[in-house]
Amino acid sequence: LGRTGKWFVYQHAGIQPDVALLAKGLASGVPIGACLARGAAAKVFKPGTHGSTFGGNPLACAAALATLAAIEEEGLMKNAERIGGILLAGLREALAGRPGVAEVRGHGLMIGVELDRPCGDLVGQALEAGLLINVTMDKVIRLLPPLVMNEGEARQVLSILVPLVRSFLSQPAPAMPARA
Repeated sequence: LGRTGKWFVYQHAGIQPDVALLAKGLASGVPIGACLARGAAAKVFKPGTHGSTFGGNPLACAAALATLAAIEEEGLMKNAERIGGILLAGLREALAGRPGVAEVRGHGLMIGVELDRPCGDLVGQALEAGLLINVTMDKVIRLLPPLVMNEGEARQVLSILVPLVRSFLSQPAPAMPARA
């Protein structure tokens, strides 16, 4: 929520979905969920037919309200856009177009660096260097930094991640198993 520089990632594409789902980001990790529906999709939900085993929890609702207020009052979406721009520019300058790098993509502080090979080993290497990353789909380095990240921290991420990726890509890619 707000991580991409807008409330929802679909807003970057200029679309308006019939249904949107929210979960842990809505209340900064406190268990909560929300299903937002409009138009014909909203008419599917009749009073009494939609429920939740933990719906209306006062603590979770208070956390959600505080999270929404903090995102707005502290300018966290603008910060996500600005700091994400620094990270994306740095990653694109250092890695885009290099052999082994399929794509550097992202919106705000939701960033992916897709390589041409599995790169799960980078998770441990980055952790040893003091950086927490994730690898999804075997070959996409996923960065989801906090919305409060500052410019110095973004540059520190780049100073750790870029050399790790370059070193990783300098090694021969593992042979792919033959298909039967």
